[in-house]
Amino acid sequence: MPNAGSARGRAEIRSKPQRGVPDEAAEILRAGVVAHVGFAVDGQPYVIPMTYHFDAARPDEIHLHGTQHGRLMQHLADGAPACVTVTLVDGLVYSRTAKYHSVNYRSVVAFGRAGPQPAAEERRALLDGMVARIFPGRTAGRDYEPMPDAHLEATAFVTLRVEEWSAKARRGGPLGPQDAEPDDASPYTRGVVPLREA
Repeated sequence: MPNAGSARGRAEIRSKPQRGVPDEAAEILRAGVVAHVGFAVDGQPYVIPMTYHFDAARPDEIHLHGTQHGRLMQHLADGAPACVTVTLVDGLVYSRTAKYHSVNYRSVVAFGRAGPQPAAEERRALLDGMVARIFPGRTAGRDYEPMPDAHLEATAFVTLRVEEWSAKARRGGPLGPQDAEPDDASPYTRGVVPLREA
């Protein structure tokens, strides 16, 4: 298992550490679709959204999906350090006070390095696994055409070896002082607009 943030680790949660949910990290990564990948080239930082695959049986790996010959994939495959963030937005929180409007979310921040991309057949298995995770029930050969070799040659994965990660969540309603008052005591409204099941 990746190391949860230590007292001085990169993954340490410094703001609202009581919201840390390290035991939910794998669940969040299984449910996510897009990972934002941060890296630097010659001192210039970049953050790129990517699809990815995560298998809870291999919790120290996040497989980032892209195209062959892309600068990002080559940079990561060369072993550059990277930061991967996956966020699930569960609800919009509205308060009786502007300051206390918020978002209910679950997120994982992972740090690590990638290596050379896997061989062709492992890439095929990763792609089929990613499709099955994001589109539950879909199976190659039954619901869609199995990937021909020509398509596989254009498909890249790099595997981030996770060194540290942290997971954090915000749940519940608004936390402003006016939000604790009964509804009939205020002309303003409060509540949560759910966007997905947490």
